[in-house]
Amino acid sequence: MNILIWILMIVGGAAGMLSTAYLVLAMPVIFGWKVYRKFKYHIGLYD
Repeated sequence: MNILIWILMIVGGAAGMLSTAYLVLAMPVIFGWKVYRKFKYHIGLYD
């Protein structure tokens, strides 16, 4: 039973770390892409 709990903790922790890493990396990239499109194509930031 103890090994099952350890496996669940490792899988849950890995899922949390991956989702957090994705958000930390994706948000600035998307914001930069939108700013780039604003200056190059004169598209609004909210489109």
